[in-house]
Amino acid sequence: MDAKRRHFLTGSIAAASTLAAHGLMAAEQSMQELHQISSPAGGPSGRRLLIQGGTILSMDSQVGEIPRGDILIEGGKISRIDGHIEARDALVIDARERIVIPGFVDTHRHAWEGQLRRINPNSADLMNYIEGTHNSFAIKYRPRDMYVGNLLTSLGAIDAGITTLIDNSHNSRSLKHARAAVDGLADAGIRAIHAPGAPLAGPWDKASWYADLATLQNERFSKPAGLLTMAMMVSVDREQWAVGRKLGLPLVTEFFGKEMSALLPALHREGLLGPDNIFNHCTDLSEDAWEILKATGVQVNVCPRSDTHWALASGMFGYQAAIDHGIRPGFSVDNESAYSGDMFAEMRAALYMQRGVAQARKFGGDVNAPKPVGMRALLEAATINGAAVARLAHKTGSLTEGKDADIVLINTKDINLYPSNNALGTVVGAAERGNVETVIVGGRIRKHGGKLLGVDMERLRTATMESRSYLFRSVGFESDGLAEQFVLSRRP
Repeated sequence: MDAKRRHFLTGSIAAASTLAAHGLMAAEQSMQELHQISSPAGGPSGRRLLIQGGTILSMDSQVGEIPRGDILIEGGKISRIDGHIEARDALVIDARERIVIPGFVDTHRHAWEGQLRRINPNSADLMNYIEGTHNSFAIKYRPRDMYVGNLLTSLGAIDAGITTLIDNSHNSRSLKHARAAVDGLADAGIRAIHAPGAPLAGPWDKASWYADLATLQNERFSKPAGLLTMAMMVSVDREQWAVGRKLGLPLVTEFFGKEMSALLPALHREGLLGPDNIFNHCTDLSEDAWEILKATGVQVNVCPRSDTHWALASGMFGYQAAIDHGIRPGFSVDNESAYSGDMFAEMRAALYMQRGVAQARKFGGDVNAPKPVGMRALLEAATINGAAVARLAHKTGSLTEGKDADIVLINTKDINLYPSNNALGTVVGAAERGNVETVIVGGRIRKHGGKLLGVDMERLRTATMESRSYLFRSVGFESDGLAEQFVLSRRP
């Protein structure tokens, strides 16, 4: 064993001993105790909020950009945007030397995998990702693990300025699992579309799935108000699509490559494609497929890092192809099993991959090479375009009077951002999670002063450690924080 590995493992053992000494590896918390980890009611809501003196990037062409302006929030909604607003009884958030943007919208996240962050960072293909998630840990998930995964992922998203996500929950093994997943989203206080989906491996309540979807919808989503709505994660399966549409649910599908492209003409002829379809990835689709997606209004999100990391088809994300066909895609993180869960990384990956390919085509003599993508287009993909994909553009995605107040403040006084000579360039090209100072979701402050509000971090760590330890034991995984490859000591 080399010195670095020995030092790392010795430190890990010491850390585990410290955790045990502080009770962090004690008996698992009850579900009632888990629900006490995060309280969305912990942040101010109901009263008026005044964001004062910020540089406003609205992502609304009618509002535009305001070098120094105010935003008034009343009843959880943006009631007024102007250069100066008087609201004497409002709680004032000082936005001087801050950039104010709409909350990011992550259009495709497998939130249940929260405990598996960076479990397999060197994974180089899709099947290896599946081995390190669906064919192993996923099979052993209990409802409480779904809760912890969704809560951890959602709080991490809020911390990074993501106020909305589409929760692609393709490990919904039972109604209890689905209920727990929804509880995790609700307790985090994030805006989310929960899309239960069939597991890829292992036993699950397949016979009752359709009935369970209807029950879940009736129990948790019967009232249109609130932050949570429901969709259905489906494969390209006519029966599943019919069930989802009967329930009035958007249909979320992993979709990429030439083989899947070949399925679209028949679906189009049968009238089965429409704006209620949300397609993830859309990597290496055929020309005919793109034309069908445009004609039918299918919603498209693309994954700048995921497609490259897990070698989906050519590995080049579908942003440019979508734009070339008049489709405005949203961006998505996909999952955190190999990399971080923030939209800043997605925007920058998109920036350099698009520009690299565009320049290569231009240098090679292609007179039709695309123009280099700009900062505004990338921020649109991460906000208002994502909201449209999620079918929530009437509620979020831009700073617009009448919309729900999903707002992020970025502190440009931070050493890595100061001086901010261009607001769009600062947000897209330089900002990081740590620069996100304030996050407001539906008019409720969930992060302020750089810290999440209403979250018991000690209890969150305890719950995460318990869940992770159980999953590792269940599949025979021996944690080695310096491992080059994901290896199980036995099959689950």
